[in-house]
Amino acid sequence: MSENVGFIGLGVMGRPMAKHLLAKGHSVVVFNRSTPAVTELVAAGAIAASSPADVASQASIIITMVPDTPDVEAVIAGPAGILETMATGAVVIDMSSISPVATRRLAALVAARGGTMLDAPVSGGEVGAINATLSIMVGGDSDALARVRPLLECMGNPERIVHVGPEPGAGQTCKICNQIAIGGALAGVSEAFALARKAGVDPARVREALLGGFAASRVLEVHGERMLKHNYVPGFRARLYQKDLRLANEAAAAIGVAIPATAVVSQLLNALVAAGGADLDYSALSTVLFDLAGLDTPKD
Repeated sequence: MSENVGFIGLGVMGRPMAKHLLAKGHSVVVFNRSTPAVTELVAAGAIAASSPADVASQASIIITMVPDTPDVEAVIAGPAGILETMATGAVVIDMSSISPVATRRLAALVAARGGTMLDAPVSGGEVGAINATLSIMVGGDSDALARVRPLLECMGNPERIVHVGPEPGAGQTCKICNQIAIGGALAGVSEAFALARKAGVDPARVREALLGGFAASRVLEVHGERMLKHNYVPGFRARLYQKDLRLANEAAAAIGVAIPATAVVSQLLNALVAAGGADLDYSALSTVLFDLAGLDTPKD
């Protein structure tokens, strides 16, 4: 692929993702609000841009990876945003996790300027970004996806790039479903470990036994180990998961779907963040349940 690629948002996830594009020989124009990440990418071969509009003036495919819905709205449709200079035929790929409703609105704005927008949120956290093993959930036009798939394959597992549907926002809806499913499992594992510990049973042995049966899951495997080791160094920060569950509750309310279990998990996350755990890994949700059980658990 000879097209220039723009990448906006060089945070914990975006920085390694952009580096993978460079490593595969792509020409990448980058922008980030803070300059150290830009300097790092330029040292790796990227071209620095002064604004999202500057990125769009130099790239026919523009990737955004920023924290929340207002950030994506500002980058695409705000002052000095992508829409100011985007060329006809350009593809905007938003890999952030944001509101499906806002995604549909932004996709319409991009289409009105002659471009196409794909929403392509990811799962796999910082480790997945570093190892280029992300799962990518794509909503939008299939032809546009075929055009950019080689780029997505630089950043994610080719077998886990799933076209969820042709409608803008389908990928974001899928990401919300992902976060709902993780939340239920995370709370369940936390409660199981709290019960085991309070009963005087070794939770490590409980985990070992559960991994051999129907209770086995990636959450039990990966986050269960974090809970046992009290290792809450962030792979995915609690404040970002809190944001994702807010999006889940908003999306469910908008279409009349009851998600009571997720509402409970959301309150556990709120308690974790309120107690100062915003920048811990989201598996630290377990510490809230351990505290409720009267168990003394280190939080860092």
